Amino acid sequence: MKRHPLVGSAIAAATIIFASAPALAATKFDFWYGLSGDLSDRIQDMCKDFNASQADYEIVCTSQTDYDTNLQNTIAAFRANKQPTITQIFDAGTLDLMLSDAYIPVEQLMKDNGYTIDWSNYFSGVGSYYSTSKGELLSMPFNSSTAMIYFNTDALKKIGFDGLPQTWSQVEDVARKELAAGYECPMGFDPAGAWQWFEQFSAIHNQPIATKGNGYGGLDAEMAASKGLFVQQLTWIKKMYDEKLFVIKNKDTGQVDQDAFAAGTCQMFSGSIAGHGSVTAKAIPDLHWDVAMLPMLDGYTRTNSLVGGASLWTLKGKSAEEYKGAAAFFNFLATPKQTQWWSTVTGYIPVTNSGFEAMKAAGFYDAAPYKGREKAIASLTASTPTENSRGIRLGHYPQIRAEMVKTIQNVLFNNVPVEQALADFDAKGNEILRRFQATYKDAVLP
Repeated sequence: MKRHPLVGSAIAAATIIFASAPALAATKFDFWYGLSGDLSDRIQDMCKDFNASQADYEIVCTSQTDYDTNLQNTIAAFRANKQPTITQIFDAGTLDLMLSDAYIPVEQLMKDNGYTIDWSNYFSGVGSYYSTSKGELLSMPFNSSTAMIYFNTDALKKIGFDGLPQTWSQVEDVARKELAAGYECPMGFDPAGAWQWFEQFSAIHNQPIATKGNGYGGLDAEMAASKGLFVQQLTWIKKMYDEKLFVIKNKDTGQVDQDAFAAGTCQMFSGSIAGHGSVTAKAIPDLHWDVAMLPMLDGYTRTNSLVGGASLWTLKGKSAEEYKGAAAFFNFLATPKQTQWWSTVTGYIPVTNSGFEAMKAAGFYDAAPYKGREKAIASLTASTPTENSRGIRLGHYPQIRAEMVKTIQNVLFNNVPVEQALADFDAKGNEILRRFQATYKDAVLP
């Protein structure tokens, strides 16, 4: 059969059009996070790896500088209908998101998009922090940590201390001897570290931060800092500061406590296990150091420490394709390879039992740069969680934490009596809680 010239031309033209048409563009979706510096760089590496691993989605990852700023920017963006698909919310902002009705539960997201994840594989202390009372996980565990204490082991040997201090009385003894031995900064101290100095201290000593099981029992919880052991501990911190055994190291002094330790300026500091990678990277040559669980008061039995860090929340108001991308990204994060990479380059703990066991079996924690990080797991699993150590469910908790920072500063710098300062803190904290309760007065905790 002879083909008509016009038909042949049309077919040829169509062939050219289809041949030159670009491939379908990848679906873009946004991920906002609250980390900066080296940790921000690692997240950017993660995002590049995800984008390179497939061609359907492109994640755009943007630092909002810090946790508080990201929380506030996320809220403002949601109200303006300009929210990202995924946002990283730190531990203190968990209840604010839980009651916001602004998110899609991660279990639902993954199921709706055809992914099967063994949620029971996540460490119970991690999963329960971001779950409902019925056990439904609402957000994806991401960068999980807990508070530790770091020691310059050469300084310990110089003063004749064998091993690592296990109690605060031993820390005091070490600090006094180090000062006498010529170390000008025995302990680098940042008053902004309310997370480790107040919250984690309370958890491992089984002390309430607030009534109603730290808020798990209802929105009518009240602050209880002035009624527990933290009165004694803050009194001790003030004494250590006055005697120059604790030396302020923060942005205002030009060198934060972690960097002062890595530089050999300070011989101890308390911070997140997530700082382990940064200390390793920044440590001066021949700095010998180790990390341990937070010390205890004499005579007390340790309970588990609190999980810190943040989780990833999927926000409402986005397209089905963007949610497919978010689910693919979460599935990427859950792979053993990615879990190990993230823990290796940051210091954050693996959030699953299988991930931890695989890394342990492979000898990860025997290698010099990573040795000691397993102690964070031991701290988080030191006991069955109690109502004082399972977590914190207090509304507007970032504001309450900021009030504790002011409280510590008032005691150290303005000589406000500890009992008065903590009573004032409880009163201010209760004002914040009542405002939150009024906002969600008919809400029932999930």
